[in-house]
Amino acid sequence: MSTAVILFLLVALMLTGMPISISLGLTVLSFLYLFTEVPIESVALKLFTGIEKFEIMAIPFFILAGNFLTHGGVARRMINFATSMVGHFYGGLGLSGVVACALFAAISGSSPATVVAIGSILLPAMVKAGYPMKFGAGVVTTAGGLGILIPPSIAMIIYAVATNSSIGALFMAGVIPGMVLAFLLGATTWYVARKNNYPRQKKASWAERWTALREAIWGVLLVFVVMGGIYSGVFTPTEAAAVAAVYAFVIAIFVYKDMQLKDVTKVLISSANMSAMLLYIITNAALFSFLMSYQHVPEEMAGWMLSQGLGPIGFLLIANLLLLAAGNFMEPSSIILILAPILFPIAIKLGIDPIHFGIIMVVNMEIGMCHPPVGLNLYVASGITKMGITELTVAVWPWLLTMLAFLVLVTYWSPLTLWLPKTLGMM
Repeated sequence: MSTAVILFLLVALMLTGMPISISLGLTVLSFLYLFTEVPIESVALKLFTGIEKFEIMAIPFFILAGNFLTHGGVARRMINFATSMVGHFYGGLGLSGVVACALFAAISGSSPATVVAIGSILLPAMVKAGYPMKFGAGVVTTAGGLGILIPPSIAMIIYAVATNSSIGALFMAGVIPGMVLAFLLGATTWYVARKNNYPRQKKASWAERWTALREAIWGVLLVFVVMGGIYSGVFTPTEAAAVAAVYAFVIAIFVYKDMQLKDVTKVLISSANMSAMLLYIITNAALFSFLMSYQHVPEEMAGWMLSQGLGPIGFLLIANLLLLAAGNFMEPSSIILILAPILFPIAIKLGIDPIHFGIIMVVNMEIGMCHPPVGLNLYVASGITKMGITELTVAVWPWLLTMLAFLVLVTYWSPLTLWLPKTLGMM
């Protein structure tokens, strides 16, 4: 009964158009006040204790690093390098977009940031080269989703905080799936381009490729600084985020010199705004998670599912459908923070590895960002291309179907996710 009341309150508040974070907080306050003897004063304490985890500090640092890189000329140099390597294939500039998105994803941790950084530079170039806008928009919108699968990933950090999982193991678990999905999106891009005979770029010489790599190397090196530092134990993921922010500042201001010192204030304010928004969602979601635990909702749902005779295969199918459905109405951070505490205990009881389950959730979030009505990547791409959401939705379908097929692969073949962290001794 309590589960039904909590969910009814949450859905009712969300249907009013209220922001997710406020809906979560009001649900908790309403339920505690009307149906329990828990003193409302305890809510204030929970609000503060919900975000006092050291790992959460990684989020604002990665956001800051991503903003410095977006404004600091790194994206343009990565696109030039990617074009020199794959531009001569069918749909060369589209393939360059996939490669550039994968490279930028490995240093930003955010899908919308990846779409903005790559799309704002690449899409005008693709239209000028004779590609249809819908083709370029489809490529960048979906390939931008790699921002939360290829580590470092803000979504993985949020999952780790919600479930007390290892951030380092999650980062390493995302490497191979991220590379496989980038390849599959590239293959889809090549197929669509070949089928429609889209333009190809002139093949770059090895000297031109070397020049492009030399110009992009400072951005590429950040991948090795972050991942190498975490794996070698030089610093924790949170410390890696701080190092990434300082590194991105230095290369944007003093190496590439595409930013002026006067621009730093604007970047800091933008990063603070985005961080505050995410942390407010996390705070209220932590409060909601406390209510769910207090009312034993996860245990009741786990008991009910297990009593229905659901095995791992059936549970993962239901979990994927639930996560994909949630992606129609909420953004990734909210979905992870609300559903991870509910689904995670069931997954553990069924013997599903927590790291594997985390990657499954992240891939679902990635897909959710590319379809309406609240797909963040769609809205970001719409702002760049000036295309309507309906038109964009049609444009992304070939790549979206590829992502759904990949979701099935990553769900039911766990070695794809777990082989690397196990080989590195991280789990």
